[in-house]
Amino acid sequence: MRTTTAAVGEKKGVSRREALVLAALSVGYLLLSYLLVGFKTDQLFLIGLANALYFATPITRKFITGFSVFVVFWVLYDYMKAFPNYWFNAVHIEDLYNAEKAVFGIRDGGAILTPNEYWKLHSYTFLDVLSGIFYLSWVPVPLAFAGFLFFWNRQQFVYFSLTFLLVNLLGFVVYYIYPAAPPWYVQLHGFEFIATTPGNTAGLVRFDEFFGITVFHSLYAKGSNVFAAMPSLHSAYPLIVLYYALKNRLGLVAKVLFTIITVGIWFAAVYTSHHYVLDVLAGIICAACGILLFNWLVARQVMVSRAIGQFVAAIR
Repeated sequence: MRTTTAAVGEKKGVSRREALVLAALSVGYLLLSYLLVGFKTDQLFLIGLANALYFATPITRKFITGFSVFVVFWVLYDYMKAFPNYWFNAVHIEDLYNAEKAVFGIRDGGAILTPNEYWKLHSYTFLDVLSGIFYLSWVPVPLAFAGFLFFWNRQQFVYFSLTFLLVNLLGFVVYYIYPAAPPWYVQLHGFEFIATTPGNTAGLVRFDEFFGITVFHSLYAKGSNVFAAMPSLHSAYPLIVLYYALKNRLGLVAKVLFTIITVGIWFAAVYTSHHYVLDVLAGIICAACGILLFNWLVARQVMVSRAIGQFVAAIR
């Protein structure tokens, strides 16, 4: 049974100061977004959803406060459009392609092909559909898992969310240090660098065509940067989910499901020509480094651990 203090806390409304801070953040975000990447309806949707959840009920307020970590990720990802990584370092195209062929090349018909080229020549409808399903899950699965942790264990929810953000930040750093073209770019444009190249559905177009939809076309039209293939964060996300599922000793069904999704996304990334095997391996390493770094920070850095504890307390 809840204490009287806890019950009172649950009924507490939004203070004037909190409302003003949220309004300032909302307006500031819209103005900065307009200056950096231009106006988009997605921005209004994000602001509307965040404000609605914050003012609706105490539990939804805690929910959106906790999920602010994911909002930060989305905003940073979107703002990458304003600062393309090829402004800062040369894009790796031919050298990455040759490295992939040298390490993972497949002999087919007397020629050495990259795994992407091999699967492009040997595609199957079943794998097209399966790969599309796996690729559609790369963001919904982590978000759904975070939602589950929010209602199951708030501390683990915060740990998972911050690990997710940290892995992304590490990935973004690599994007700028090592800009890299995806396999489909080489298939379409060869080794010439074309800065204005738009996003492309690559092998995922077969999923769209099979179902007569444009879901992947719409998604890749909004991509932040074509030359951000290394590391594959698509490959990192499900591994973070799997790690926290194992850490929290979830049931066998959950463990098997997340393992299948993880391996499935790794395969789909290569099968659809969105990533080299090297990109996938880099994504796996990025996830592992982010997990290890976060665990080290919590265990060894008192200020970090204290700040995280305060954040957990704020959403309980």
